[in-house]
Amino acid sequence: MSHPEYQPLAEIEVEAVRPERQGFTLTGQGPDHAEYQLDLQFEMPLDQRTRSVLRELLSHSGLTISRRAPSSRVPSA
Repeated sequence: MSHPEYQPLAEIEVEAVRPERQGFTLTGQGPDHAEYQLDLQFEMPLDQRTRSVLRELLSHSGLTISRRAPSSRVPSA
């Protein structure tokens, strides 16, 4: 049985990276001129140097958000 491929929903150019308690909030605009926000959270503490490096890297990035629809297979009884 083959699984459907992931379909891109949005390509976003990151315009701002805001540090949060457990990660970062990235905001940007897509080619459709809509504004997007992505909350990125880490389950481990980050030291200040790591946070600084991650913030710099993320501020020069782009995101592609893709999805794959759930399988429409009906469970057998």
